[in-house]
Amino acid sequence: MDKEIIIRSGSTKVDYALTKNGRLVELHQDEDENKFAVSDIFIAKSRKVLSGLNASFVNVGYEKDGFLHYHDLGPQYLTQFKFTKQILSGRRKNYALKDIKLEKELEKSGSITDVVAPNQPILVQVVKEPISTKGPRLSAELSIPGRYVVLVPFSDRISISQKIEDREEKSRLKRLVKSIKPAGFGVIVRTVAKGKLVAELDQDLQNLITKWENMCAKLHKANFPSKVMTEVSRTNSIMRDVFNDTYTSIVVDDEEVCSEIKDYLKTIAPHKESIVKYHNPRTPVFEKYGIERQIKTSFGRTVSMSKGAYLVIEHTEAMHVIDVNSGNRSNKANSQEDTALETNLIAASEIARQLRLRDMGGIIVVDFIDMRQAEHRKKLYEHMRDEMSEDRAKHKILPPSKFGLIQITRQRVRQEMNIKTREENPDGNGNEIQAPILIIDKIKEELEKHLKNGHKKITLNAHPFVAAFITKGYPSIRSKWFMNHKKWIKVSPRDAYTYLEYNFTDKDGKVL
Repeated sequence: MDKEIIIRSGSTKVDYALTKNGRLVELHQDEDENKFAVSDIFIAKSRKVLSGLNASFVNVGYEKDGFLHYHDLGPQYLTQFKFTKQILSGRRKNYALKDIKLEKELEKSGSITDVVAPNQPILVQVVKEPISTKGPRLSAELSIPGRYVVLVPFSDRISISQKIEDREEKSRLKRLVKSIKPAGFGVIVRTVAKGKLVAELDQDLQNLITKWENMCAKLHKANFPSKVMTEVSRTNSIMRDVFNDTYTSIVVDDEEVCSEIKDYLKTIAPHKESIVKYHNPRTPVFEKYGIERQIKTSFGRTVSMSKGAYLVIEHTEAMHVIDVNSGNRSNKANSQEDTALETNLIAASEIARQLRLRDMGGIIVVDFIDMRQAEHRKKLYEHMRDEMSEDRAKHKILPPSKFGLIQITRQRVRQEMNIKTREENPDGNGNEIQAPILIIDKIKEELEKHLKNGHKKITLNAHPFVAAFITKGYPSIRSKWFMNHKKWIKVSPRDAYTYLEYNFTDKDGKVL
């Protein structure tokens, strides 16, 4: 299996495409103006404290105040608050936590008005970026992520990733971390730490301790509000969270970013440094690896799948709704029930990909094609779970309901990826039309169906713009059809057709 990371650098943003066997499965964008990214830590002041919501609104410099709930203060909030005040006043110069005296833990059923007051200085971390009309979601329970471990100040707990199922490996990692963990800090061991040596874990831990000390040093002279910790490099952040030994290639079109990734891999996986390749930007890297085309065909309201089936994806403020349609697929199954199962399994795979690709979060409701047999519904549910097993976002999938609906909740911490798949109307009237590439894919799929059915001397009738898109250039799309199928397709421009309208006719002029 080929797994690649394709990186495109621009003047204001960097795009990261993750592919599996050439198929796009994840797309990340890093924009320079994003000042409120997940894991950023701010020194801020509470503004309003609302007992009815048991939460406080906190000014972190965004146009909308951040939201901090009582349950996100963390059990050791009082200890952290005292520590922060000592640094702000200049009374504390030592940032180690080994000599710190822990205050009483917060009660789970307590009230935020008892511990937070208006204009109170508070150290908070972004756990969800601003989405729609809402400000960032905040937490006062800080965590500093590394490659193998996550450092949790004002804690003494050691936790192991649930994805590490081997009991012996869990015990081994717990023993190793216990021997190197500094006092006053808790540690969460990440999945990628499986099989790693104590020296590698210790190096990662020391890097995080250094980040903590640098952050504390900024507090004394910091203004309110101000960012006191952020990812040094978004590229390193992506590599830390995404990269593993299964990747076979990393392609970058920027020499500086390429060098940065190589330096990072030298420290975490020296044997993988050779898979990083520089791509000359004279040829756009996303064009070269087919990413641009996949983006255009994957982000529309309608998503085509194999065998003529397709999805319709609707987005609302409250939830996402996905409808599965069999379309005009040729029915080779023995019965309608088998056809429904086959289409649903194809759709489940594509839906799992779409959730990761668009980073869709919140509540997702999928309306699969109805199936009467309980065995088929169970098979669909298990297939959906398997397809989403590689999704790094926290999610939960419920079995099909009586109405054939599958409900999914998926963690949302960033804005959903939304890419335009419509282009300016060539007429120049200010309207937009569907991108030609989307129409071409539908035409190609239908053409292949007609050719398999034995039709000869096929003519494609389409709008002049679409006809020109197919016939012009070298090699043209029509030439590629000829090379693949050894059949010449006549393309007839029809002025009366709309942009999305087309049909195929046989040698007698009858519509197929």
